[in-house]
Amino acid sequence: MSFCKDCIQGVRHEGEPSGTLETIADVACYVATPTVDYSKDKVILLLPDAYGIELINAQLLADDFAKNGFKVVAIDYFNGDGLPADRVLNDKAFDFRGWLATHDAEATRPPLDRVIAALKEEGVTKFGATGYCFGGRYTFDLAFNNIIQCAVVSHPSLLNLPDDLETYFAQAKAPLLINSCENDRLFPAEAQAKADELFGNGKFAPGYRREYFPGCTHGFAVRGDLSDPLVKAGKEGSFMASVEFFLEHL
Repeated sequence: MSFCKDCIQGVRHEGEPSGTLETIADVACYVATPTVDYSKDKVILLLPDAYGIELINAQLLADDFAKNGFKVVAIDYFNGDGLPADRVLNDKAFDFRGWLATHDAEATRPPLDRVIAALKEEGVTKFGATGYCFGGRYTFDLAFNNIIQCAVVSHPSLLNLPDDLETYFAQAKAPLLINSCENDRLFPAEAQAKADELFGNGKFAPGYRREYFPGCTHGFAVRGDLSDPLVKAGKEGSFMASVEFFLEHL
């Protein structure tokens, strides 16, 4: 498993979050709820990149999913220790490898499981997951465990390739959408082609779709520079593809 410099670079987006910070099973979460009637038994888990739920970009994404009729719970599986955007964003000298070493599965998976268990107790029976970068790893893991019913990943990182794609095909039952891009060392062209080979042309019965956004770099769907027309198109296109996929499969 690996990472790249684009895992921590990017742009802070502008907007006014409309969701709420809540504590679920002793885990901090950002919750975005539709203002119209919605299915109370469904939740989209927003699994953030290394900046966690405190970066406004993740909050605005959650709000936008809620505007499309889904309750969204963005989970702080970093236990309050996501990358501090004010200090780290675009700091090429930051020791991301050292940070990552202290935020392994032993530290970050239990909060995720506690939130899911609590939501089940509240009556949630169907989960979608949308994972960005670091969160792509957990989207795959939740699908391996058949905990989620629909999976979306955007520029996923920390995957063992091609092994995790093959495991997903063999074990998972959740339809899969991959939002990919032109410049991504962590999910490069070879991995994209392998995913299409395994899942494409109806081979994966639950459902498969891959979107490709030229001119975009790893991180574009959550931290892309919206002043760049291609990146803006990628960010907006990946979001709309995700909404459409959830509407169809969740």
